[in-house]
Amino acid sequence: MNENALTATVTINKPIELVWKVWNEPEHIAIWNAPADEWINKKIENKLVEGGGFLYEMVKKDGSENFNFQGTYTEIIEHKRLAYTLDDHRKSLITFTGNNPVTLTEVFEPVAGLDLAMQQKFCQTGLNQLKDYAEQL
Repeated sequence: MNENALTATVTINKPIELVWKVWNEPEHIAIWNAPADEWINKKIENKLVEGGGFLYEMVKKDGSENFNFQGTYTEIIEHKRLAYTLDDHRKSLITFTGNNPVTLTEVFEPVAGLDLAMQQKFCQTGLNQLKDYAEQL
């Protein structure tokens, strides 16, 4: 992880088993994972094994922008931590601490040249949406 890594965190008032499931299963990811209301997940794949990969194909509802968020898992400790490397070689670490509540922390290397505050907000918004969704289940 480089020295410019950003951190986002959220506390979710649900058991770790549910939080893990909501974070990792495509049918749940499709509901909470969007940086803003104008974005949707067009396609989600997640092979949750070390060396396995994931793909979130994001698109603006009006079709004006799209991007793929994809990478490969480098470490998985169930209910504790996930590490992955994105296709552009940036690294991320997600930790899950506690059980009802669960504190989920994401540390990630930002995209070079893009506003850091915007990237921080983008990530925090996703975690806040995960919290809102999970706590309704």
